[in-house]
This record gives sequence, C-alpha cells and structure tokens, in this order.
Amino acid sequence: MRTAPTILHLDMDAFFASAEQASKPSLRGKAVVVGGLGPRGVVATASYEARVFGVNSAMPMAQARRLAPNAAYLVPRFGFYRSISEQVMALLRALSPLVEPLSLDEAFVDLEAGGAAWDAESAQLTGERLRADIRAVTGLTGSVGLAASKMIAKIASERAKPDGLVMIEPGTERALLGPLSVRTLPGVGPATGDHLRRAGITTVDEIAEAGEDELVRLVGKAHGHGLYAMALAHDERPVVAERETKSVSVEDTYDVDIHDRTRVGLEVQRLADRCVRRLRAAGLSGRTIVLKVRRYDFSTLTRSETLRGPTDDPGVVREAAARLLDSVDTTGGVRLLGVGVSGLADYTQEDLFAQAAGEQVDLLEDEHTEAPGEQPAAPVERRWPAGHDVRHAGFGHGWVQGSGLGRVTVRFETPEDPGPGRVRTFRTDDPELEPAEPLPLVKREVEGGAAGPLPTPYPLAARGTGERSAELPPSVELGLGIAEAEPLSADAGPADVTPDGPTRSTAPDPHAPPAASTAPETRRPGADPSAGLPQLSSEPASLPKSWSGRDGGGATSRP
Repeated sequence: MRTAPTILHLDMDAFFASAEQASKPSLRGKAVVVGGLGPRGVVATASYEARVFGVNSAMPMAQARRLAPNAAYLVPRFGFYRSISEQVMALLRALSPLVEPLSLDEAFVDLEAGGAAWDAESAQLTGERLRADIRAVTGLTGSVGLAASKMIAKIASERAKPDGLVMIEPGTERALLGPLSVRTLPGVGPATGDHLRRAGITTVDEIAEAGEDELVRLVGKAHGHGLYAMALAHDERPVVAERETKSVSVEDTYDVDIHDRTRVGLEVQRLADRCVRRLRAAGLSGRTIVLKVRRYDFSTLTRSETLRGPTDDPGVVREAAARLLDSVDTTGGVRLLGVGVSGLADYTQEDLFAQAAGEQVDLLEDEHTEAPGEQPAAPVERRWPAGHDVRHAGFGHGWVQGSGLGRVTVRFETPEDPGPGRVRTFRTDDPELEPAEPLPLVKREVEGGAAGPLPTPYPLAARGTGERSAELPPSVELGLGIAEAEPLSADAGPADVTPDGPTRSTAPDPHAPPAASTAPETRRPGADPSAGLPQLSSEPASLPKSWSGRDGGGATSRP
C-alpha cells in the first residue's frame, strides 16, 4: 500500500443527463432522463432532479415514466458524449501517463507516476485544479476521490458527489470501510450480497470478523481470499493504462417478442454483421462465436462455438451463429438477441470448413448493392429522435423536443443562450429541416477571436519521465442494451420540475461571472518556481446546482 493518497478516481456527475442540460438551456434545473424510449428501454442516466422522484440508472423506462411523468425523456447521443469524454481524458493524460478509463465518464489516474502529486497536499491541489479545468473545458462537473488504493479512491469519489473532492488519508481505510455494506466492496453483487446476508454478514466489519476460512467456505476459494483482503483495505491493484479487450459483442432488445423463426434468424445474421464491423474497426479477429438469447420468460441462454482459427469474415461468423441458433428453442418468443466474438487476436486464419457450405459474400461492402432489374426501395420516412440536434434554414440550430403523427416539434436554442428558446412545429418531411451536429458546450477562443484548442494544462516536473504523450484515449463503448427509441408525441416537452430535497453541491454559483482558478500552484520540491500552470480562458457553461443522489447503475453512465 502507498503512504500517500496519489491514486485519483474521477467520476463525472450524471454525465449523459448533465451534458444534455448544458447543451439545452430549457432543461437546466429540470428532471432529465436519457435512455431507450421504447417499451423495453432502460434508463442510461437520470439527472439529480429526476432522482428526487426515484429514477435511477438501469431502471426500466416504463417505471421511470410512472415515477416522473413530467420529466424530459431523451434518446442518447453517444457521439456527443464521446467527444466530451475525449476532452476529459486528455486532461487526465496531461496529469499522468497511467490513466485507466472505466467508461466514458470514469477513470483512475496514478498521480505519482506522472509527477503530478507526491503527498497529500499536492494530491489535493491537483484534484482541485482538475475539477476547475474540467468545468472550464467542458462546462460540466466531476467528482474526485483521492486515496492510496483504487478501491478506496472510488469510494471517496462516490462520497464527493456531486461536484466535490474527498481525500482518504492512508491508515484510516479500515475505520471508513467497517460500517459500510458488503455491497460496497468490488465484486460483491446482488447474488453474493444476498448469500452473505443469509449467513449473517451485512457489513465490511462482519466480513473481517468472519475470517478468511469462513469466506472461502461461503463464496469459494478465489472470491473468498480477495474479499477478505479488501475487507482489510488491502488493494494492491495498479492503475493500468491499456486494458486488453477480451470480447466484442452487440445485442438488441425488441419492443415486441419475436415469434417467427425466420425473423429470428435474420436478426442473428444482422447482429453478426454488426459484430464483425466492430471487430474490423478495432483491427481484431476472434476464434469463439457466442450467441445470447433471452426468451419471453426472461430466461437467458448462451451458446458458443470455437473455430479452428481466428477470423473476421462475416460469412464465417453468420454461419457459426446460425448453427448455434439451431440448438435454441425460440417457440415462446424472443425479447433479446446478441452475437459476440471472443478469443481475440490481431490476425486472421480463415476456417475453410465453416465456409464450405456457403458463398463468400461480404455483406459489409455489398449490402446496399441492387440486383439487375431490382426496383429501388420506397423512401423511408425520416425519424427525429427526441433530444437530437437539427438545423432549420430559417430558424437556425435546435433540438427535437418530440415527434409523432407526421409532425416534429423543435426548440431552437444553443448552449450559449441565457434562457429557453422558442418552439416551432414542422412536418416530418419539411425540406428546410435537417439533422445537425451537436454544438460545443463551451465556446473556445484564441487571440483574434477565432476558435481554437485550449492550451495543455499541468506542465509539472515529472520524476525522470520523458515527454508525455498528447494522444487522446480510445473511445470506450458502453453496453447499455438500450432498445430502439420511440419518438415522443408532438406535444411532449419538459416540465418545470425542481427538487425539493436538500442541496449538497459544492459547485460555485452558476450565475457568478467566470474566474480563473485560485487554487495554489502545484509544484514538486526542487521544481523551477517560475514554471506555473497556464490559465484557461474558456468560459464555463452555466449549470444548475444539483441535489445529491446516487444509483447503482453498472455499465451505464455513472452519476
């Protein structure tokens, strides 16, 4: 264990929902829920205002609508969130070469490896400066935890929410963990937690009192040893900059159960093609094909087949998935299908046996090619997902507030607007209305008024390290399992919903004029006293203070 709290855990606050509120002035301070809007959609992220009503991540969207019927329900914009995540990760990589992203909005940083911190004082100053720079660059807020281990740093960031910083001094970990629930420890999910509860173990202190032998008897050898060590606050896991990808998969949840066997087969082929696209985009291939089927009664079946060698050929993956489907009974209906590839490698070795029975046709390149004499397909009606950006020739930039019955309602506003924008309704086929790219949350300016990149912060002296890489982190995909979205009705829109609970935000007043960070300059002993940190001139977007809340969303965007 370290003797200084130099492991930092950053968790952006209600990331998806906060990004939507920052980009849409009319939603600031309102209840916002982001996720799949279909009957079987799930909540990806809920704003703190929505959590007042009991809405949490991973909750079925139908339940969320019952709890908060007047909230604004939006379809995720993953490209937009990914671009913000890259800005945040770039700030983290300026601190240290050891950054371990966990998702789009969460990461560990080894501050000592980059020379950004070496004791408690320098770690706290670095954490405060990071929070200020995230607000300046993205207009959003993040919570920071500092500790001597990854587990305690993550617990600290949860305690810091929203928009705060908590540091746990080395040596105080046992006192912190003791009264907490066993579910606080990594690897203790609902099943393990319930198993321990039936044995009379509900807190971390009770795990330590039970002893290692009893834990091994209850949960198994491998899990028991690790669980006992964590209950004693022993966590030697290092921050790993690059984690090896172990599998690539895609899945879809359907609004209505699929009963037609032919339709199920076609869906499996389509998912196989999507999975191969991701494989090729990552420059990977794989040996093991996995099929996932969730039936009408929520029973989930998985089948797998290992090929003679790794492949990224769509025909091979489709045929293997089809063979796996033959062993699954789908008579009662299917609500979810998924196709994945594991046993990954960075080379391919075609499986000739798998290809012998079929044509070698690459649908990834030829799926839109029409056969001779084939009639062109009828034009598809344009869809306008709620919350997505549009531009009108006469009214400018806006976002879809709702659509249905051949009409689409648009609110015209930008992140820089001081208040809600005006609302207009158009036909869904209006030629002057087009999809648009999201606008940046913070306007960046350089000398002369032209937009440009922000200066790289944190030019701190490092302990014998060379130049730090300016390379942005790879995007991290989230397996949300969000169902295909349904558009809102034309009259649907956000309501004036405000929290009535206590406020625990440590964020500065959003209406106050922006000011440069006043945190003392972080500098290692012996570093050049004249080497200061550059001031960031970007003006942070105005955000409302948020009511404190926390959910247990797993793979979804964390608060």
